Amino acid sequence: MTDTAPSPPTSEPLAPYPAPGQVGAILLTEAQIQERVRELGDELARKYRDTTPLFIAVMKGSVIFAADLMRAFKAPVEFDVMVVSSYGDALETTGVVKIVKDLDTPAAGRHVVLVEDIVDTGLTMQYLLDHFSKQGAASVSVCSLLVREGSEAAGLNVEHIGFEIPHDFVIGYGLDAAQIYRNLPYIGVFTGDL
Repeated sequence: MTDTAPSPPTSEPLAPYPAPGQVGAILLTEAQIQERVRELGDELARKYRDTTPLFIAVMKGSVIFAADLMRAFKAPVEFDVMVVSSYGDALETTGVVKIVKDLDTPAAGRHVVLVEDIVDTGLTMQYLLDHFSKQGAASVSVCSLLVREGSEAAGLNVEHIGFEIPHDFVIGYGLDAAQIYRNLPYIGVFTGDL
């Protein structure tokens, strides 16, 4: 995909986004997502009311969820990001987890909350749970907006779950197809081609 120079402003209506044929069923509306994020924020604030947890957004997919979750967390919280890859631009995981960017904030002695967009196989989350345990985190919990129904992650302890979804490839609210569609306010099934 090549970038072109932006078009000058015009009064003509914009083409629909996403393009027709790119999104099938809408699984979760913007209102459903925002309501559940508020509930998760309250849940986490109660759990960590006597401490200041370190929220770690597992980038890039969780960026929108993490920002909304922190606003819903009505207590002191610290924040950092890591970039972890097991998909690249593919529709399926490669099975190999790679830390592209590690934390700037030490995790030793901290109560860590891994904020993830979706837990599919559980491979990335298990890798990160082990990673932070080895670094001496006081505790590590997972808050994932989405978990696949009946996934292999069933044995993984995802303490805070937004929604369970079917095995469709989904986009929106931070989730992408080849780095596009993250800015959709809802979560829908991707039906286009990469």
